[in-house]
Amino acid sequence: MKAVIQRVSSATVRSGDQASSIGQGLLVLAGLESGDTEATCAWAAAKIATLRIFEDDDGKLNLGLQEVGGEVLAVSQFTLAGSIEKGRRPSFDKAMRPEAARPLFERFVELLRAEGCTVRTGFFQEHMQVELVNDGPVTFILERQPEGPPRDQAPRSTVFRSRPSTFS
Repeated sequence: MKAVIQRVSSATVRSGDQASSIGQGLLVLAGLESGDTEATCAWAAAKIATLRIFEDDDGKLNLGLQEVGGEVLAVSQFTLAGSIEKGRRPSFDKAMRPEAARPLFERFVELLRAEGCTVRTGFFQEHMQVELVNDGPVTFILERQPEGPPRDQAPRSTVFRSRPSTFS
């Protein structure tokens, strides 16, 4: 799972005549990848719900979403699972198929709500226009490999080897 989390003063997503909006809170663009599970979504929901990325009276990032009365606008964005490493055209080989991603994204939203978040959503598998006022700007990228520890944690079996120096 990959998510872009943006602290916003406001955000709106539109598709045709449908719209969903929040005031202060978090815009979460979430991309589900093949191999993601409910456990992946539960980890992400708990992390997002408890992030302390709002400023306190001293200007420190000490407050969480619930402490500031914020909301979440969750938008499914499969392009986050894309790769532009090779060639000029994106590859979406790692993206979860829509028929599996829809119920898992809906479960992710339920898990955010279970964490105490007020959540509005985008419109799954539809062309959307997203407007936001990024507050800060404050933006984070959350990534978790489908099978393994988060990318910011090295596996326990990691072995570090030094290379011989080429300098004399």
